[in-house]
Amino acid sequence: MDKNVVLEHLRAAKKAHLKWLQRAKALISNIPIEKDAIPVDYTECMFGQWFYSDGQEIALMPGMDCIGEIGRKHQDLHDEYIKIFKIYFGDANKSLFSKLFNLRKKVSEPEQDIARRYYENLKNISDELLKHIEKLERRIHALPQSAFDRD
Repeated sequence: MDKNVVLEHLRAAKKAHLKWLQRAKALISNIPIEKDAIPVDYTECMFGQWFYSDGQEIALMPGMDCIGEIGRKHQDLHDEYIKIFKIYFGDANKSLFSKLFNLRKKVSEPEQDIARRYYENLKNISDELLKHIEKLERRIHALPQSAFDRD
């Protein structure tokens, strides 16, 4: 592994997470977002794909205990997003036409208020996740290249 490549991949995963969060914000702001544009499953988003590949290799390195907290926060994030997803895309009372064309359901004002509160929780979890990612980034940056060399 090359240290600079590891850092580059981590930064790309962090950037992907921020885009995911922006899409969630757009959704609650009534900007048309397709159902699949914001992956619900924590292993399917770009950050999750990084975490369950390169991130697991990093977890094996000494001093990288913060990776476990990153995984927990990332799962918490998706658990909170599921609540928003159900408000906008829940398939209770959806017509076959809506299901076929991946359309959002009509969301009432009280539901939008609830979704906004869920988004605030989502944003707080994201802020915590980002702090842990930055901690990981500092730890990786502090290691010598030899820590990444495979024997």
